[in-house]
Amino acid sequence: MIASFLPVLPKQPTVLILGTMPGIASLQKQHYYGHPRNHFWKIIAYLFNSDVIPEKYEDRKALLLSNHIALWDVLQYCDREGSLDTAIKNPIPNSITKVLAQNETITKIIFNGKESHKFFLKYFGILENVSYHIVPSTSPANTMKFEQKLELWRQAIL
Repeated sequence: MIASFLPVLPKQPTVLILGTMPGIASLQKQHYYGHPRNHFWKIIAYLFNSDVIPEKYEDRKALLLSNHIALWDVLQYCDREGSLDTAIKNPIPNSITKVLAQNETITKIIFNGKESHKFFLKYFGILENVSYHIVPSTSPANTMKFEQKLELWRQAIL
């Protein structure tokens, strides 16, 4: 059984980005999107910090916090060999509705890939007062060009 991380939660968040479950590299580093080829932090930097990707994890999180973006995973626990979301077994969801209830300023949920959206719908359905946006996974397993991912993320976040 593997476990997700605690949420990155700013004061008065307006956007919640949801992944599915950290991959092996992220679990080893205990950092969201810790794989060096994952595009997540590069996309966030390009959108909010003129393409300068912070080196330190705390600075990366600060970039989210300063832009009122919360970050979490749909699942709290699961069994999985490897890092692929399609290999997830025995999933247990996080308390997302509790976080949303405590942070009514969140009006937009962005799903980092289709699998996070699929699990969200399975456990939480469609919630009122929140818009949903599914963007291409930032995982290195997704071979879409960075520029395409960046534009789709830009449309969803901004």
